[in-house]
Amino acid sequence: MSRLVIEAGKAERLYWADLWKYRELFFFLAWRDILVRYKQTVIGVLWAILRPILTTVVFVFVFSRLAKMPSEGVPYPLLVFAAMLPWQFFASALTEASNSLVGNANMISKIYFPRLVMPASAVIVALVDFLISLGILAVIMAIYQVVPTWRLLALVPLTGIAFLAALGTGLWLAALNVEYRDFRYVLPFIVQFGLYASPVGFSSSVVPEKWRLLYSLNPMVGVIDGFRWSVTGVSSFFYWPGFLVSLGLVFLITAGGVWYFRKTERAFADVI
Repeated sequence: MSRLVIEAGKAERLYWADLWKYRELFFFLAWRDILVRYKQTVIGVLWAILRPILTTVVFVFVFSRLAKMPSEGVPYPLLVFAAMLPWQFFASALTEASNSLVGNANMISKIYFPRLVMPASAVIVALVDFLISLGILAVIMAIYQVVPTWRLLALVPLTGIAFLAALGTGLWLAALNVEYRDFRYVLPFIVQFGLYASPVGFSSSVVPEKWRLLYSLNPMVGVIDGFRWSVTGVSSFFYWPGFLVSLGLVFLITAGGVWYFRKTERAFADVI
């Protein structure tokens, strides 16, 4: 009786070479999910547009009209939307990456490929929604006559940081989700809590100075502050010490996520 053995390459050291070898699978998985979301659907594209707009409307009403939060002279809808973009990219990417292994259980149990391909391709799908929403940001800037400057170039590395934050955290949760299926119930709470714990509906400048560095331990604080600074040019939005703390934490989370994912990856096919 023949037996099928699923293992990584000829040796463990070839794992990272296998990532390049299976690059076509990476693009296929990302393209498949994008087609499922957008092909022959209207709600897929509309949802990528309506979700940040509707959430922005609610946040503007609650934090500007009711709570009377300051906006540093920036139109409040622009203040919120500039923060909503990176947050929703992070939240969507985190959710998709965390569920990517369980959602592709049949593939994992049948063939070998570097499992890291799945959460990474899931983050790419969320990136498409983010790029669509950038068009709405341009419209809002035009409505409020905000002239773009060279600072907009900073959106590229800031998006890269948000990508790493989502991927690193997603690797942790994807691996935990395989072993402990309860994490799929915890994930929506984590995302919802993070939304209100992050400076999306308000400026992080309202946080007292003595607590602001500690507040920056939320890795998305630096990204959100950077987005607002890039779009509006208001220097008070950008807090360099906090940004460096957030950046360092993102790299730690990503490195730790890769380490833990690789550590548990061998058992995925057995327990999924």
